[in-house]
Amino acid sequence: MTFAFPLDKYLRVLEETPSFTEYGEVTQVIGLTIEANGPRARLGEICQIFTNPQQSVPAEVVGFRDQRLILMPLGHTSGIGPGSMVQATRRLLTAEVGHGLLGRILDGLGDPMDGLGPLDGTWRYPLHGQPPDPLERQRIKEPLSVGVRAIDGLLTCGKGQRIGIFSGSGVGKSTLLGMMARNTAADVNVIALVGERGREVREFVERDLGPEGLARSVVVVATSDQPALIRLKGAYTATAIAEYFRDQGLDVLFMMDSVSRFAAAQREIGLAVGEPPATRGYPPSVFALLPRLLERTGPGKDGTITAFYTVLVEGDDMNEPVADTVRGILDGHIVLTRQLADKGHYPAIDILSSVSRVMPEVIPRSHLQAATKIKEAVATFREMEDLINIGAYRTGSNAKVDRSIQLMDSIEGFLRQETDEITALDMAQRQLVELLAI
Repeated sequence: MTFAFPLDKYLRVLEETPSFTEYGEVTQVIGLTIEANGPRARLGEICQIFTNPQQSVPAEVVGFRDQRLILMPLGHTSGIGPGSMVQATRRLLTAEVGHGLLGRILDGLGDPMDGLGPLDGTWRYPLHGQPPDPLERQRIKEPLSVGVRAIDGLLTCGKGQRIGIFSGSGVGKSTLLGMMARNTAADVNVIALVGERGREVREFVERDLGPEGLARSVVVVATSDQPALIRLKGAYTATAIAEYFRDQGLDVLFMMDSVSRFAAAQREIGLAVGEPPATRGYPPSVFALLPRLLERTGPGKDGTITAFYTVLVEGDDMNEPVADTVRGILDGHIVLTRQLADKGHYPAIDILSSVSRVMPEVIPRSHLQAATKIKEAVATFREMEDLINIGAYRTGSNAKVDRSIQLMDSIEGFLRQETDEITALDMAQRQLVELLAI
């Protein structure tokens, strides 16, 4: 009798174990960076900096200067001094992936932080993966319901679409993400909280996501107090996990909050290693990294990653550099406005400023025509709103305005939605058509 013994895991360990070890020493620490005289290492390689013979701090090689390594620590630097030993590991960062990650909360490097024990992963994926070949990507042909009427009805998303959620602070981004995670028709959720306040993480998991949402989600957390490199890696870790589920042929809903804090982390790193500031203090590497990260999601050969990226716009300026760059890369954008939030209108989606570029490809013509008529009615009402409110508009003067006034209350009711209210895509389509029959 023969027994099959799985050797893959042990063979991977052997491949990653160096046959000899090289060492160097710390020469100086300047700001966020550590300079070391040796060892030989590649860009992106992980080194161990020893604070004493038993303890070390991992650091990534982020640059070179005058034959010396520039390292960025993946932890706190207390205890590191001149002459501290630096050991090369000959490995790059990877993320543990597998279906055993569902329901787990991980830190920015993919390690468990929920106290539920070690991960039950199957494979390891590189953090810095490559986007799918453009000609191997399947076309976006099917809609994906996210359970939010305003989006499913008027900004319908397709499986594999990438969308930005643009808003100022405190307008309801996290609440909207939680609604979509609970109500979506996707198979798996992968959620990246990058640069979040530590207080808000538990609130999001317990209040916005809830037990039913967490059960089919993987949450990656890198809070604002973490080193810039950890915040940066949090986005890559979550993306690698989403890529694994897509490679299994699943439809993944990927949500990242926020791209702005990812860009801010790269700005810290770029300025620390000597990059010149370019647009509004952002070095060129920020604008090089954004498409490399955002292009990794979307449709693949088998499965799909439908991605929502939040963008925190400074001073509600939708044209600031990061927002403008992200909007040009993605396949649509949803704008949340403070004016609607101040009126108690949630979700605070401005349907006239928002667009889904693949919507015409994934819905029937009758749905598209109904959505267009609703937007026309809202636009007409807003043009005349001041005159209507002061009583200067006389009913019967314009048939389009009369019709928009007749529909406006019903449109407002359609666009508002309680956080615990679920509306499937077919129901949103039906309600949209019924609304126009008034």
